[in-house]
Amino acid sequence: MAPNPHHTLPDAANHPSAGGMKVILTGATGMVGEGVLHECLIHAAVQEVLVINRKPSGMSHPKLKEIVHENFFELVPVEEMLKGYTACFFCLGVSSVGMNEADYTRVTYQLTVHFARTLSRLNPDMIFCYISGAGTDSSEKGRSMWARVKGKTENHLMSLPFGKSYMFRPGFLRPTPGLKNTLSMYRYINWLYPVMLLLAPKYVCTLKELGRAMIHAVIKRPSRSVQEVKRIVLLASG
Repeated sequence: MAPNPHHTLPDAANHPSAGGMKVILTGATGMVGEGVLHECLIHAAVQEVLVINRKPSGMSHPKLKEIVHENFFELVPVEEMLKGYTACFFCLGVSSVGMNEADYTRVTYQLTVHFARTLSRLNPDMIFCYISGAGTDSSEKGRSMWARVKGKTENHLMSLPFGKSYMFRPGFLRPTPGLKNTLSMYRYINWLYPVMLLLAPKYVCTLKELGRAMIHAVIKRPSRSVQEVKRIVLLASG
């Protein structure tokens, strides 16, 4: 499908919250991607966000541009629009529930790596931030299928010629109130957050903290490539 940009960013000098960061974001129609996008739109350091979706997000904001493009394995039609960006926040992902390893590998590993390879060629100084998950298996040899595939994806991303790559491994995420793409199950289990924060703080953070941590990673360039929950929370705070 041909690119379909819906919004044009006004001149950065005239925008009160203009910073220098220009971000490409995927997965904006999902809960995590929408939450990260929300943080980008309200953060003063972010000048522009280009979201790439398979379907329109229905969102409008002075900082926001949008490309509707169905096939993420075929990016040639939109490549020119992907040049000149500071960072990519790759929030696109699917659950492994009910999927075999081949299908999960295609949509998790192959799609992500293809997208990242394209961006590394177009923007070699870019900071690439990937949302993985707590329990990801960096050895790629464990018993958990999803963890092996996520580990393989992380390892490949960190080998690409970006300015820097960061792998974010959130656990239980507390949704940002008021956003429309919050998964329905969170409406029933959100009450668990304070309990889990007390009993298992290493595995819980808020979606707000995740989004802020990704932005701050681009600004601060921490030395560690893998950001577990504890480091996500610390990075978000400052």
